[in-house]
Amino acid sequence: MRLGRVFKIRTCAYFVLDSLFIVQLLISIGAVLCLSLITERAGPKLAGLISGLPIGTAIIFFFIGLQDGAAFASDAVIYNLAGLAAMQFMLFVYYRASMAFGKSLLAPAVLSVIGYLLAVLLLQAFALDRLEAVLVALLSIFLFTYLFREIRDSGIGEQVRVRPAVLLGRAVIAAAIILAVTGTAALVGPKWSGLFSAFPTNVFPLILIIHHAYGVKPVHTIIRNFPTGLAATLAYSLTVSLAYQPYGVYWGTVTAYAAAFLVCVLIYLLQKRKDSSPNLPADSS
Repeated sequence: MRLGRVFKIRTCAYFVLDSLFIVQLLISIGAVLCLSLITERAGPKLAGLISGLPIGTAIIFFFIGLQDGAAFASDAVIYNLAGLAAMQFMLFVYYRASMAFGKSLLAPAVLSVIGYLLAVLLLQAFALDRLEAVLVALLSIFLFTYLFREIRDSGIGEQVRVRPAVLLGRAVIAAAIILAVTGTAALVGPKWSGLFSAFPTNVFPLILIIHHAYGVKPVHTIIRNFPTGLAATLAYSLTVSLAYQPYGVYWGTVTAYAAAFLVCVLIYLLQKRKDSSPNLPADSS
């Protein structure tokens, strides 16, 4: 009788965890598909900005908090902040490799993942506190914004017809990458979980999809604008590290979304001001 009760409890727990993972997977796939459509309809620049928002991060840490507790999530998210540097380094490697290999999709994809793993390996050697992790994230955003400054914004040419087969193919790419990353992160502790959670599960499938369909120029535009959107992810992750333990996962998530939203508004206003400001004529003297 007692054995049957234990079996039922464990079965129920596994069912809940599996259900949560399926929800996480579906939301992530939906985000990638939406971003690909935004790229095609509104342009790679807007997609690049949105890709940097805390879409994947919010999903990952909400479910980590539910499954492993608020304390575990609060510890892990500190290394997610530091992992933003690895994420941007990965995209930098993709950018440089795509320039070197042209139309090749495999070489930039493989080299960028290797770059990400090397960056994570370097970061895990340091015991970072919250302030140090925030500084790493901030410095990396400024650094990669500078490194991507020479990329010229490019639009989409003739759009690929978005048939059901095309959407299915995009969903499969997104699902495969998300499963690989979340499956690996589940086997390790808070430090490695936080670093692996910074893997760009939304933007990486997106750039593979756009690269395959439209070439490298729109991909470079996405990469150029990506660090700007990461400011909202930084605000989100920092708030999670501060709010999850005192307020719990649900209210901590609401608070973190509020912080990210405020940063999004600030980014939008600054971007709008930048786009509307007239170009000053060059000094002829």
